[in-house]
Amino acid sequence: MESVVKQSRKVVEIDPHTKVDYVRHEKVWNFTIADITLLAFGTSFPQISLATIDAIRNIGNLYAGGLGPGTLVGSAAFDLFPIHAVCVVVPKAGELKKISDVGVWLVELFWSFWAYIWLYIILEVWTPNVITLLEALLTVLQFGLLLIHAYAQDKRWPYLSLPLTRTERPEEWVPEDVASCKHENSAYDEYSEIVHVGEDENRNVVDIFSIHARNGPGTVYQNVPGSDEAESSNGNFNKIISEDPRVLSLWKQQFVDALMLESPGSRKLNNIYVRLARISWQSLLAPWRLMFAFVPPYHVAHGWIAFICSLLFITGIAYIVTKLTDLISCVTGINSYVIAFTALAAGTSWPDLMASKIAAERQTTADSAIANIICSNSVNIYVGIGIPWLIDTAYNFIAYREPLRIQNAAGLSFSLLVFFATSVGCIAVLVFRRLTLGAELGGPRLWAWATCVYFMFLWVIFVVLSSLKVSGII
Repeated sequence: MESVVKQSRKVVEIDPHTKVDYVRHEKVWNFTIADITLLAFGTSFPQISLATIDAIRNIGNLYAGGLGPGTLVGSAAFDLFPIHAVCVVVPKAGELKKISDVGVWLVELFWSFWAYIWLYIILEVWTPNVITLLEALLTVLQFGLLLIHAYAQDKRWPYLSLPLTRTERPEEWVPEDVASCKHENSAYDEYSEIVHVGEDENRNVVDIFSIHARNGPGTVYQNVPGSDEAESSNGNFNKIISEDPRVLSLWKQQFVDALMLESPGSRKLNNIYVRLARISWQSLLAPWRLMFAFVPPYHVAHGWIAFICSLLFITGIAYIVTKLTDLISCVTGINSYVIAFTALAAGTSWPDLMASKIAAERQTTADSAIANIICSNSVNIYVGIGIPWLIDTAYNFIAYREPLRIQNAAGLSFSLLVFFATSVGCIAVLVFRRLTLGAELGGPRLWAWATCVYFMFLWVIFVVLSSLKVSGII
């Protein structure tokens, strides 16, 4: 994602006064759109692929599967409560991190709340207990409206944006002391580095969440060992990537790292039990690491091939998860909605947790950490539920001229109401922290941990009440 988003293009402009041509480099991606699409969509892809697979398995049935919608609603609760709880305590003691562009956050928050209101409307009000082709199509199209509205707010379009000023952004959203630190894995440091070519010849390491940084003085190039140098017409030396042998060496290193059960650091440990524990853990991870080692290095095609291949591999894992969930539900007799609300929601939301946690740690503001949470919830409904329902309703309309019926729609609607009520309590605390402490994340440790416990308590309320409802106990 870092390689995709940091791609820039050269723009030649003419100074109106001096009539001299000058070259500047601007980002191809808009930062707000990148947060909603690449970051939120990428980290939510486990839920989306699981729901889509569940819909394809049920294609031809008049009743939709409950695994996908249940997982996505439960994932929304996990995103909003536990991930917010983690992000609040991640900053150092006393460190405050606030949202710099409140206008964009309010737009994203509006579409996130509207997504669940809309879901309740089509389940209980418009066509109770059934989903029509029109409702599914409108659900998917609203994701496009979210993108347009968020972009309009970011660009401050008249009549479409809120009249809120953006707090001045720092030159680098990733602090220099963090940006200059080296990766723990020295194997990759031997093969790749990031070189900034420009006036100051600065060298920094850019992490995934540096996408909000302003354009630097020059273009960013990926340099691997043995790269050729060519002199450009303006006299600067640009690093040219010779992909064939160098990318193959990086790809080979991925397999070496995947099969390495003991790092050089752990070999120096005197405690044999700790070493055995680490080797055992690495042995469990080895098959998964070996499988994902087949994903090409991100140096190829600005990272697009690696990004797409990763999503395909995640889809394969989601298929295995759906099969295992069916077996667990059949053997134990536990309602599939309960499994979806709890285990599946927490498991598939783990990428969201890690992305927001890293953003809260490294960025000087809270924009990406919180935007990933809010936008992931919107993506879950508009794309994660909209596309699977669109597939099933389109087939049922063509084959049977019938809408798609929802099993246990009352239980799902009840979960939406519980989620809406608890989410209001979550957002209210964030606003209160903004008014009192001046920031949504961090602050004094006592208040940070108190907020963390409160958010986790809201999640427990949602899981317990939703599980009791779909199980028919209440």
